[in-house]
Amino acid sequence: MFQTSKPRSRLGSALYIGELIYHNSVRAVRKSHGNAFMAIFMNMLQTIIFVLAFYFMFQILGLRGTAIRGDFMIYIMTGVFLYMTHSKTLGAVASSEGPASPMMQHAPMNTAIAIASAMLSTLYIQVLSLFAILFVYDVAFNPFVMSEIHDPIGALGMLLLSWFSGAAIGMVFLAAKPWFPTPVSILTTVYQRANMIASGKMFVANSLTPGMLAIFDWNPLFHTIDQSRGYAFANYFPRNSSWEYALWVSIVLLMIGLMGEFYTRKHASASWSARR
Repeated sequence: MFQTSKPRSRLGSALYIGELIYHNSVRAVRKSHGNAFMAIFMNMLQTIIFVLAFYFMFQILGLRGTAIRGDFMIYIMTGVFLYMTHSKTLGAVASSEGPASPMMQHAPMNTAIAIASAMLSTLYIQVLSLFAILFVYDVAFNPFVMSEIHDPIGALGMLLLSWFSGAAIGMVFLAAKPWFPTPVSILTTVYQRANMIASGKMFVANSLTPGMLAIFDWNPLFHTIDQSRGYAFANYFPRNSSWEYALWVSIVLLMIGLMGEFYTRKHASASWSARR
């Protein structure tokens, strides 16, 4: 009310928006704990437990022989990390502040900044967890683990594509959430739980029959996980998956989510949830 706004250049506006996204990303990372280190560690701990749980499950059930010939922990991590990144990003974007959130009453804040912050904070945690686990595994268990990854850049690209696809699907849920809050929350949970199996992190696409492949190949995460194993292992050539499919499906869903979020932002009201 008593402030005068000065016109900014395009570079100044970009830096200002980047600063807002940075501070909101820090807030998203730290909201689980007051101490910054503990907040990051608690987020990383879930991923570490997930990796160890799958490792011991494969050992106990005797499923290690079905894995690709090579380092077994890399096989586990190519599935678990991509699944966790996809699932966490979807949940973070779907639950980010909407147009009726109290945070939107602050002048610089808008839904685009909230969505970008949710995406980047999740990516930061997952990449940090990935390098932390790889470092510990390299130092304590397998000193040559990094040299055994056939194409690290390609494998990292599949991680980013899993992150992008999770954000795109989360955008669709976010756009529909103000209209159907309870069904969308249930669908979000069902999709995340279904991906425990549908993501294909416990097997490879080349080992599936055509009938079984038809059950899984609709899922972009299934394609990115299988392609990441093609980049990680020199002796595995994924012929039943395609990263281009995951990319184009994610772009289409992102455009649908952006259009839906724009329409919702123009019509949403805080009174919608007053009776809930």
